Amino acid sequence: MTVQQLIQALSSLPPRATVLLEGDAGYSPLGGVAVVSNGGGLPDEVLLQPDMTPD
Repeated sequence: MTVQQLIQALSSLPPRATVLLEGDAGYSPLGGVAVVSNGGGLPDEVLLQPDMTPD
């Protein structure tokens, strides 16, 4: 999925909805976004990071 596809998918959802990431241990709220710039003709990558705040 590209950033453009993600934005398009999210734009059709309720604006106050919480974004959750699914993982092995269940669901975590989205805590951050990071961009990894690649070289050598590889596309850049966007990493969605979970919120690591203790419950």
